[in-house]
Amino acid sequence: MLVLYRRLPPDRALIWTILGAYLALPPVIALNFPVIPDLSKESLPNLMALSMALFVLKDRISLLPDSLVGRVLIAIFVLSPFATVLTNAEPVAKGPALIQGMRLYDSVAAVANQAIAVLPFFLARRYLATPEAMRAILVALVGAGLVYSIPMLIEMRLSPQMNVWIYGYFQHDFFQTIRAGGYRPVVFLPHGLWVAFFALMAALSALILLRASPVERRARMALATLWLMLLLVLCKSMGVLVYAAGLVPLLMLAPRRVQVLLAAAAAALVLSYPLLRGAHLLPMSEITAFAERFSPERAGSFQFRVDNEENLLARAELKPWFGWGGYGRNLIYDPITGAGQSIADGAWIITLGIYGWLGYLAQFGLLVLPLLLLARETLRQKVEVSPWVAGVSLILAANLVDLLPNATIIPFTWLMAGAILGRAEALARSRRTAPVEARRAARARPSKTVI
Repeated sequence: MLVLYRRLPPDRALIWTILGAYLALPPVIALNFPVIPDLSKESLPNLMALSMALFVLKDRISLLPDSLVGRVLIAIFVLSPFATVLTNAEPVAKGPALIQGMRLYDSVAAVANQAIAVLPFFLARRYLATPEAMRAILVALVGAGLVYSIPMLIEMRLSPQMNVWIYGYFQHDFFQTIRAGGYRPVVFLPHGLWVAFFALMAALSALILLRASPVERRARMALATLWLMLLLVLCKSMGVLVYAAGLVPLLMLAPRRVQVLLAAAAAALVLSYPLLRGAHLLPMSEITAFAERFSPERAGSFQFRVDNEENLLARAELKPWFGWGGYGRNLIYDPITGAGQSIADGAWIITLGIYGWLGYLAQFGLLVLPLLLLARETLRQKVEVSPWVAGVSLILAANLVDLLPNATIIPFTWLMAGAILGRAEALARSRRTAPVEARRAARARPSKTVI
C-alpha cells in the first residue's frame, strides 16, 4: 500500500488498496491481539488506507456528512452498540448451556469494528467524488475481473483449491462449491456467492465502459465484456444471473438519469424491506411458485431461506430497538439439545437481530442515503449525468439488493457508497452556491450609462 500511495494518484491508490486486499488476502481468519480489534482482510486495509491518507498524503478526512440526516445516522451508528449492551446483560439459554450476557467491553469492540468498517466510506467521499474517479472504479473492477478469471477458471476445472495452495486451509463447506455437475470458484473470498457477485460487478463495469467508449476502443472492450459475461455464467449462481438479466438491458437502453432514479428506488426498497416482510406485504409464496417452474431444487432452497427469516424476524421482534447483541444470541436453538435451529444468511436479518431497528437503520441508512441524495440532485438540477456515476450507482444498488438474501457487504460496498455520497454533496454545494456566484458576476459587470 505504501508503494501504491507513492506511485499512484490518491483515487487509484485507494481503489486498489481496498479492492486488491479484498481479492488477494486470506478470508475468514484474523490476527487477534489484546485490546485492539481483530485485524483481517476487512479491517487491516481500511486502517492502512487511513494511515496513508494521514501520514503520506498528509490530508484531513472529514467524518461528518454535509446533510443532517447523514450526521444523525453516524451518531446512531456509533452509539447504538452501547444501548445494545446495556439491554442485553442477561445470559440466553442454549439448551442445557447459557450464552453469556453482553459486557461493556463488547460495546467498545463493536464501536471500534464499525468505525473501521466505514473508513472506506469517508475516504471515498474525499477522494472518489468525481466522475473521473468513478471511471477509475469501473476500470479497476474490469482489470481485477480479467486477472481473477484465471484462478476462477482453474477452480472451475480442478475444484476450489487456490486458498489451500496459497494459505493452507479451505475457508468454507466444500459441499457448497459443487453445483450443476461441476464446481463454482471461491478463490480467496469467503464463499462462491461472493465470487459470483464480484464477477457481476466486473461484467457490468465492462458493459458501462463499452457503451461510453470511443469507436476505436470498442472492439477490445467488447471482447473483455463478452469474456466477463461468460465468466459470470460459469459461476453457476442463479441470483447474479437474475441481477444481470435486469441490469444489462437497463445499462444498454435506459437514459442515465433514469438509471440513477431506479438505483435510488431499489435502495429505498432495501431500506424498507424488513417492514414489508414484517407486515407480510411481499408475495414470497408467489415468488417460490414462480421459481419452482424453473428449478424445484432452487425453489425449495428459497422457501427454506424464507422460513428461516420468518423465525429470526419473530425473534428480533422480542427486542426490536437495540437487538440481542453478539455471541449468537440473535439465533434460535433447540431448547433440549441446544442445537442451532436457524441460519442467518441475509445481512438485513443479521443486523436487525444483533443491533435492532436503530442499528439496522444506521447501517443500511448510510448505504442507501448516497443514492437517495444523488437522485434528489438529479431531479433538481438539469445537469448531464456522467455514465460513470450512473454505472457505479447501479452496481451499488445491485449490491444493496444482494444484502437481502446474502451478507455480501464488503469494504468495496462502503467505498462505492462513499464515492456517490461525495458526488451528491458536491452537486448540492454547486446548486446552493450558483445563485451567489451569479449575483457576484452581475455586480462585477460594468454598469451601462443610460442616456
